[in-house]
Amino acid sequence: MPKDFFQLGIRRNITDALNNNGITEATKIQQETIPLLLKGRDVVAQGQTGTGKTFAFILPMLQRINTKATSIQGLIITPTRELAIQITAELNKYADLVDAKILACYGGQDVDRQIQRLRARHIVVGTPGRILEHIGRGTINLADVSMVVLDEADQMLHMGFLPDVEEIISNTSSKRQTMLFSATIPKHVRMLAKKYMKKPTHIQVQVSKKITLDEIQQIVIPIEEHKKLSVLASLIDKYRPYLAMIFCKSKERVKEVYDQLVEQGYDCEQLHGELSQAKRQQVMKRFREAKLQLLIATDIAARGIDVEGVTHVFSYDIPRNSGDYIHRIGRTGRAGEEGLAVTFVAPTEHLALEKIEKGIAAKIERRGLDGETVLKPSNRLHKLQIKAATSNKQKSATRGKPAGKATGRKTGKVGLKANRSQGRRRK
Repeated sequence: MPKDFFQLGIRRNITDALNNNGITEATKIQQETIPLLLKGRDVVAQGQTGTGKTFAFILPMLQRINTKATSIQGLIITPTRELAIQITAELNKYADLVDAKILACYGGQDVDRQIQRLRARHIVVGTPGRILEHIGRGTINLADVSMVVLDEADQMLHMGFLPDVEEIISNTSSKRQTMLFSATIPKHVRMLAKKYMKKPTHIQVQVSKKITLDEIQQIVIPIEEHKKLSVLASLIDKYRPYLAMIFCKSKERVKEVYDQLVEQGYDCEQLHGELSQAKRQQVMKRFREAKLQLLIATDIAARGIDVEGVTHVFSYDIPRNSGDYIHRIGRTGRAGEEGLAVTFVAPTEHLALEKIEKGIAAKIERRGLDGETVLKPSNRLHKLQIKAATSNKQKSATRGKPAGKATGRKTGKVGLKANRSQGRRRK
């Protein structure tokens, strides 16, 4: 199968622009999807982070729209504002080559201004909530939409957007081409495809059975909950990351870790759903420009973030599944650069870890709290599991002290070096 975009059917002027931006060869998912999408076929494409899904659908869409018309012809639906912004930025790099007009449509922006800009747009990239708001106001007309993309479909449905997505699709042309891109294809995604797509071609792309990148070193640190913060601080001091992302399971947890690291003198920021759009953009701008080294985020808020130079990823809380794990570690090790992914695993989370390892078809090396000492997984985890079980029984037997209450809130400057002459991580 050809790797050259021109051979895949992309126009020469677009291919030349891609080459000028350093994109010379199509990835596997692009090789398989672009010819089908140029023919107007419906496609369900499954690929992990970093496989090139975005260009797989934006290039055919740019090529197929009729720019002489002034109606909206392409609609790309994304689960988060950050992803909408990112896709719009990629579209705008090549939009002038075909005279296409693009608009990002998401919450946090001035609605009246969006209404003005919705006129004479060929492609709209937006989140379900804001698109539905415009439908309700009568300020967006999707009747001429001939191409619909559902990006990060699994995450979008996991966030509860299924009714919104169905309502939006029902407002588009019945003759539309529908493209569904997703890291995983669970049951509810398959049902959505069956209901709204016409004999779609299913494409599944993995570089290999082992769904990881060679450039990413992955380690697991078995750890008691109350030690997480001090160990995180000591590892930050030890590794001195250029850019690092710290993932937590909830916005409450993000706030907790953020407060503790700020108290200990680290220059960091938080990213979660409660931040205003202006604040989110400010945080991401600082992080992209490396004016900020530590970003603490939830999985949902970080979905779609593509920042060059991320050297370290810390999973403060274990991911929900292998898909989230792959998304997290995929923030580092990009463009041939090396990266380190560290996952903290509490004593009660060994089964969750086993499921992740099964999902990625790989065993992750266990290390000690120093991040260096290699552990024998079975012995170390077994001891921690016994300790956790005993501890939980003791706590449950104590009145007014439910098991697991208020852990991980250690304060004080534990594990921090006194000499911070090289510490540009600190304020």
